[in-house]
Amino acid sequence: MSYRKPVFRCTATGDSMITRRLPFEGEYDGFNEVRDFILQGDFRFGNLETTVHNFETYGAANSGGSWLCSPPGVVEDLRKFGMNMLTTANNHAMDYSYEGLERTLYYVEKAGFPCCGTGKNLADASKPVYLDTVSGRYALIGCTMTFNPEIMAGQQTANLPGRPGVNGIRVNKKYTLPKEEMVHLKRIADALKINVPADIIRAEGYLPPLKDGEQPFGRQLMFEVGEKAEIISTVHPDDMKRITDAITEAKFMADYVIVSTHNHEIYGTRKDNVDPVSIEFAHNCIDAGADAVIGTGPHLLRPMEIYKGKPVFFCLGDFINQLETIQRAPDGMFAKQKLNGNCRLDELFNSRSANGTRGLSYDRVMFEAVVPYWEVENGELVKLTFLPVEEMFGLPRSRHGWPQKNTTSNIIERFAEMSKPYGMDIKIENGIGVAVL
Repeated sequence: MSYRKPVFRCTATGDSMITRRLPFEGEYDGFNEVRDFILQGDFRFGNLETTVHNFETYGAANSGGSWLCSPPGVVEDLRKFGMNMLTTANNHAMDYSYEGLERTLYYVEKAGFPCCGTGKNLADASKPVYLDTVSGRYALIGCTMTFNPEIMAGQQTANLPGRPGVNGIRVNKKYTLPKEEMVHLKRIADALKINVPADIIRAEGYLPPLKDGEQPFGRQLMFEVGEKAEIISTVHPDDMKRITDAITEAKFMADYVIVSTHNHEIYGTRKDNVDPVSIEFAHNCIDAGADAVIGTGPHLLRPMEIYKGKPVFFCLGDFINQLETIQRAPDGMFAKQKLNGNCRLDELFNSRSANGTRGLSYDRVMFEAVVPYWEVENGELVKLTFLPVEEMFGLPRSRHGWPQKNTTSNIIERFAEMSKPYGMDIKIENGIGVAVL
C-alpha cells in the first residue's frame, strides 16, 4: 500500500499581552475574520506574554519591563481565537516570581494547552510538547533570548532540584576596538579605578586570568583588539546544543517540528532590523532538523525569509497589545517612575508615557502585525499567506489592543518591502499577503 505524506497546515500569532477578557456579550467587530484565518491551521500557535493568576503572589524584584498579570480567564479567550499550542518563554514569564510562573502554568494546563518554554527546571522548560492532529503530529520547542539572567531555569542535579524559569538562550557578546582606541579605554578605566574590584577578585582566584589583548571595563564589559569598533554576538554553545538536542528528539517523535524564540535584540539604528544572532540561531535550528522558526519579542514586525525551504519569521509583531490595563502593579513598577506604590494606576501610566506622548501604547507601528498561514506537502512549502492585523490603535485603552484585519495594504506593503532583501516576493491579493514561492 502506498503512503502519501500528509499536508501540514500551520498558523502563528505573535505575542499576546492580553490583560482583559473578551467582551462578555459576544465577539467584537472583526473577531470572526481573525479567528477563521487562524483556524485554517491544524497547528495554531501563540506566545502568552503575561503571567496568569489572581495576584496570589508578590511581584518579583525585577520584571520584563512592566509587571504583567492577567485574570485566568484570558487563557480560555486565546482558545476562542483558535490557538491550540502556547509558549510562555519570554521576558515577562517571572514578573511575579516562582509562584507566579507556577500559577500561570497551572491555568494553561487546566485549559488543555500544550505549552513549553518555561518549567520547574531547565530540562522541563526545554522539552518539546506535542499536538496530535489528523494531518500528523506537531512538536513545539519554546525559548527566549531576552530575559533577566536570574529567571533562567536551573539544571536539576543529583544534589539539588532545578530552579523554575525560562528556557533561556544566552548571547555571548564580544566587544572589539582598534588598538589605538584600547589605549584610551585603558586610560579611562585606570582613572576611574573601575577594574580594581575585579582585579582583587581575580588575584584571589575567583575570576579567570586575562588573556592577551583583553581589556575589561568593569565587571560587565570585556574588550578585545580588533580591526574596528563592533559588537559581535553569538549564541551560547551550551544553549544552542540544548535546543538542537530537543529538535533531534522532537524529530524522532513528531512529523513537523517548530521552534519559537522570543528576542528583543536591537541591531543597527532601527528596531525592525534583524540582528545577526537571530539569523544564526534560526539557521542552526533549521540545519538541526526544525521545519519552521517563529520569532516574537520586539513588539513590531520584522522581516521573514525562507531558509532551505523552511519559513523563518523573525518577528510577527504583537497579536494582542494591552499593556495599560493591568489591574495592579507592585511598588517596584511605581518606583521606576519615582512614584509611591500607593499611587493610582492612571498616575503610573501617565508618568511613564509622559501623558500619552511616548511608549509602546502610543506608537501605531506597535499595533500592527501579520498572522501567517502556511502549507507543507511532501516536504515542500506550497502555500504561504499573511493576514494583516491591527490592534485598534487610537481607541480608548479600555477597547484597544484586540486584533482585527487591517483594511488597507500598508502593513503587508511594509512587511513585503522589509522582507525583500531576504529573498521574499510578497504580493497583495484581496487584502491578504501572498508569498510567491
